[in-house]
Amino acid sequence: MGKLLLIGGLVIAGVGLLMMAGLPLGRLPGDIIIRKGSGTFYFPLVTCILLSIILTLLLAVLRR
Repeated sequence: MGKLLLIGGLVIAGVGLLMMAGLPLGRLPGDIIIRKGSGTFYFPLVTCILLSIILTLLLAVLRR
């Protein structure tokens, strides 16, 4: 469990560093943004799919 938490923390820190470096994570083409009046609805569809694929591959490698 400790190993998984450590790796998860490193992955989150790595994503944070990439976002600080200019990676447009959360603003990818295909993310849904609806602005009406003073309200905004945002659903990061493509970002969720991308993160799901990356985490699936990472966990598959860790299981071996």
